Amino acid sequence: MTELQRSGPAAQGVDARGIDALLDALEATPGIEPHGLVVLRHGHVVAEGWWAPYTAERPHLLYSFSKSVTSTAVGLAAAEGLLTLDDTVLSHFPELDAEVTDPRSRSMRIRDVAAMASGHRQEMVEAAHREDPADLVRGFLRLPPEQDPGTVFTYNQPCTFALAAIVQRVTGQPLTEYLRPRLFDPLGIGEVGWQRDASGREIGYSGLHAPTEAIAAVGQLYLQRGEWQGRQLLPAAYVEEATRAHISTAAEENPDWALGYGFQFWLSTHGYRGDGAYGQFCLVLPEHDAVVAMTTAATDTQAQLRAVWEHLVPAFADAALEPDEAAETALASRLAALALPAPGAALTSAPDDAAAWAGAFAPADASAPGPAPQQVLLDGGADGWTLVLAEGDVRLEAGLGTGEWVVSAPQGPDGLAVPVAVSGGWRADGALEVAVQFLETPHRLVLVLTLDGRTFTTAWATQPLHASPLWHLRSPVRG
Repeated sequence: MTELQRSGPAAQGVDARGIDALLDALEATPGIEPHGLVVLRHGHVVAEGWWAPYTAERPHLLYSFSKSVTSTAVGLAAAEGLLTLDDTVLSHFPELDAEVTDPRSRSMRIRDVAAMASGHRQEMVEAAHREDPADLVRGFLRLPPEQDPGTVFTYNQPCTFALAAIVQRVTGQPLTEYLRPRLFDPLGIGEVGWQRDASGREIGYSGLHAPTEAIAAVGQLYLQRGEWQGRQLLPAAYVEEATRAHISTAAEENPDWALGYGFQFWLSTHGYRGDGAYGQFCLVLPEHDAVVAMTTAATDTQAQLRAVWEHLVPAFADAALEPDEAAETALASRLAALALPAPGAALTSAPDDAAAWAGAFAPADASAPGPAPQQVLLDGGADGWTLVLAEGDVRLEAGLGTGEWVVSAPQGPDGLAVPVAVSGGWRADGALEVAVQFLETPHRLVLVLTLDGRTFTTAWATQPLHASPLWHLRSPVRG
């Protein structure tokens, strides 16, 4: 955990009622499932909470907030003289020089891909993988841009992959190892994990797993223009470059995505942000000397941002406030007791024919989207129900809470834990509905089992974006 200082909200000029209103909005707005929240003002944590079964110390898949951390690695490598922003991408992969012949591909600079301005007019990740399944950089550079680099914005995963690959090549280290003494240790960020691809590289554009507080610490570093406890960890000039608009995003549909893009940061209605799928947000608000870190499973992320703008931002005062002790006590109690409703709580605890449910169930639809078990097994005993998700030879066995979450940590075939929380119950139509929350990700798998035919269906509340077996839905511990 980081060593961020704590304070009551009023002492830092924050009205506790505004934080409470933000919690109301996050919990009541359709399309938002909050998992973690950290609010900093004037360098102090004034509010923090996690919705059980999520916890403060558990890493969370941050999706594209990973891009902002990759950008930070670029800034650090540039400060060490290992690269410049005007280097061409190709110059760092001389083995590809003879086969990358398109002038636009050859001219693409680090600053262009950092700003998602490679010149391509559409997302290229699938095409680049088809071009070279083993080397995304090669596949990317072999696909000529339609326009000159630096002239058009397209949110494009291979741009960030190229940044990450360059950093790993010039440093000779994976991102996690390079960043450990330069970023993670100074900020007090403990163990993190970063997914790798077939080439063995940490992928840069996604896949970072870290606790919510780690997001807050990185945001605070940027708010302080790269300074941390008297040390200039990241050059202030790079912070300024990374967080100003380099390319127009005016064609984007949602207001907070149409304000411009920096070096792997979005400009926002207030300040700027690192932004991961399903609402993994690092909001940096220089005009209010504040940072907001959020981990969620949101499908309406504009509504998530709007809740911050409408409820929290107006709670920031120019000076310390007279504390409202009742409001602050109530807020502290609420933050300590946050919890996601257990889906089984609204369902019946057990049917009259409970024993008949023990045994195996087969998938009713093998074409359902997203990863899914090939078989589900149930076992009931004096100590409660056990759920087994089977994929080939891999079996994830977890306790099944009826009316509550039960947290388990089954092991994957590599020996790493796959933390899950499971809750279920029987519906009025007689089916058994089970929710499996993969606790190091935003994702929840919903299973519906029926005795008739002994089959099950699957659905994801938020579908995993990295195609993988179920046991990959956890942090790949790296460092």
